[in-house]
Amino acid sequence: MLLIQPIHHPSATQHHVELFVLRLDLIHPLVSGNKWFKLKYNLQTAISQNCPQNSSINLDLNHPQTCPHFRGKILTFGGAYSNHIYATAAAGKLFHLPTIGIIRGEEHLPLNPTLDFAQSQGMQLVYVSREIYKQKHTPAFHQELTAKFGDIFIIPEGGCNLDGIRGCTEILAKIKTETTEQFDIICLACGTATTLVGITLSTVKNQQVMGFPVLKGGEYLKSAINDLLHQYLASNLPVPGDKSLNWQLVCDYHFGGYGKINQELLHFQKEFAQTQGITLDYIYTAKMFYGVIDLIQQGFFRHCRLLLIHTGGIQGNQGIAYM
Repeated sequence: MLLIQPIHHPSATQHHVELFVLRLDLIHPLVSGNKWFKLKYNLQTAISQNCPQNSSINLDLNHPQTCPHFRGKILTFGGAYSNHIYATAAAGKLFHLPTIGIIRGEEHLPLNPTLDFAQSQGMQLVYVSREIYKQKHTPAFHQELTAKFGDIFIIPEGGCNLDGIRGCTEILAKIKTETTEQFDIICLACGTATTLVGITLSTVKNQQVMGFPVLKGGEYLKSAINDLLHQYLASNLPVPGDKSLNWQLVCDYHFGGYGKINQELLHFQKEFAQTQGITLDYIYTAKMFYGVIDLIQQGFFRHCRLLLIHTGGIQGNQGIAYM
């Protein structure tokens, strides 16, 4: 069962807001946060397609089973500091699934902590130019990758597909004993918005999901979210919520764009760790938590219960320090 813990903040008390954090960062030391939920069914599908005799294997982080008949490779995409690359490499080693990471940009030695870890887990790193990387969704590029690497199962960047969404619909189910229906608003940081879509499909009537894009100009995610919701609802995959689909984006807390930080955010993250005993990552969760506290101070939230999802990604802090 996942851990929910209260956050005691003077601004929340002043405005009669109850804050709680869902600690997805604690589910596993390496495959942490929402990353596992986005990978779970992708890996399950890969195993089922590659070796049907192993399709009944239940992928469990705490009791990993190997797939002795798996002869393919898991291939995915990411930047040089990608949480998704990090988690996929770790999961590959855990379940004995060979992995390939298509990395945006040129190789730089020595490797940064993220890529050094991925390589240590057995992931084959392949660097491509930013122009080529933009083709990562195209069938033609996938055909080239298949011709080069043979039997591969491709997971999109960030695990952004129906399997990734399906995994994220199970996040709230893991804490049903905590009666998640008591929360009025569920807040989380957004990159590809895969997790937001999964959470939205899991909520009940009168609950709202609030996403905080970490990319500049995050408004573009609105159409992507609507498309993903439509595709998932048309797929006949499980929908644990009541399909009220009540969500919105808050696009004012990107701090200049993806991977961008400033002294104000650094100070907030350090102070939050000291006062709450919770480490946030600079790329995603620190920005979302900052935004929530700032909105509380502005009086945006009043007399409500908020659940903030800690989506993990702490390894990214090493990248900030490295840079």
